[in-house]
Amino acid sequence: MSVLVVGISHKSAPVSLLERVALDGPGVHKLIDDVTACEHVSEATVIATCNRLEIYADVDRFHGSVEDVSRLLVGRAGERTEAMLPHLYVHYDDGAVSHLFQVVAGLDSMALGEGQILGQTRDALSAGQEIGSVGPALNSLFQQALRVGKRARAETDIDRVAPSLVTAALDRNPHAVDLTGKRVLVLGAGAMAGLATATVSRRGAASVTVANRTAGNAARLAGEYGARPAQLSELEAELALADVVVSCTGAAGVLVTADMAEAANPDGRALALIDLALPHDIDPAVADVPGVVLTNLAELAAELRDSDAGREVEAVRAIVTQEVAAFLAARRQSSVTPTVVALRSMATSVVDAEMERLAGRLPDLDEAARAEVLHTVRRVADKLLHQPTVRVKELANEDGAVSYAAALAELFALDPEAVDAVTRPEGLS
Repeated sequence: MSVLVVGISHKSAPVSLLERVALDGPGVHKLIDDVTACEHVSEATVIATCNRLEIYADVDRFHGSVEDVSRLLVGRAGERTEAMLPHLYVHYDDGAVSHLFQVVAGLDSMALGEGQILGQTRDALSAGQEIGSVGPALNSLFQQALRVGKRARAETDIDRVAPSLVTAALDRNPHAVDLTGKRVLVLGAGAMAGLATATVSRRGAASVTVANRTAGNAARLAGEYGARPAQLSELEAELALADVVVSCTGAAGVLVTADMAEAANPDGRALALIDLALPHDIDPAVADVPGVVLTNLAELAAELRDSDAGREVEAVRAIVTQEVAAFLAARRQSSVTPTVVALRSMATSVVDAEMERLAGRLPDLDEAARAEVLHTVRRVADKLLHQPTVRVKELANEDGAVSYAAALAELFALDPEAVDAVTRPEGLS
């Protein structure tokens, strides 16, 4: 089995297309179920963020599985296949491992090094575990990826060198660079809204209001930072009071229209609108309202994609390269283990059979002599098998098309069922 990744992100597609494939929690579970139902897929999960949707699957063949999985993404976009395919990317086997490690380390993020992807990857693993679609292959891969992400941030300053998405948006909007004395309105109460609230509070905002559809969630987030809670039903009144608005609800429709922005700002005062949601919360037409400056994900993607954090980025890349090599080496060695175990099991069976034969031919052999013969025969078998099993593990780490485990199984005529039984999950037959 091999890992397949089919995805779409801010690097491969415009925000308008990403909006059409964006998924909420139930949508993620439905997609995982659909992927798992594909013919060649044994395990699956999905990483879904505001700027990426990636399907991870353990598959028994590339052709066929990549077509089925890609078709699921195309269907969610409502696009013709030929229009959608150029925006998809595919990674397979070793390339899939490398891609996930880069993603979790923050090297593939819109805001280089941002830490939210760690939690989002953990959510993907948890979702697959809850559904039962994640088995040993993806569990091992994702657990190691999370360790890589933590290591990258512990050993480098990647998360501090590159600005967060919120910080980048504030710095890009001329009306939001200096928040001193300004009233900030945050729309939403999720992870991104929490980051926005924390950031504007640190940057000296005179007041912060958190508005959300659910009053309890707004009150919870507002309470953490001494902000004022509000409900989205009060949005028009809150807009009239705000100097800076950061929206990240991910609601199904537009929350702030051009008419609302114009009504909230009749005198054309400086008003910063920052839209970090996908699908977008703020109508792009608000940019035409006098006094309003809009910053959205499309602009941030173009600006942040080409940023270079220099030395820290190279340090993280070195960590990822090292971790990918170690993971692949361990995986290759583990792939040999079932064959080695089956070989030793066969040797044990041969020894036991010969000892029974000996007992039939020499029924008067005393127990001490029997024990000594058994010990000697086992030592001979172990010594004969030692070098081949050591070498097959060493050779498994070498690149190339030769499968030494398969060669070992062929040379010793091992029963394929015996090899498979070593890795078969407990309780399955």
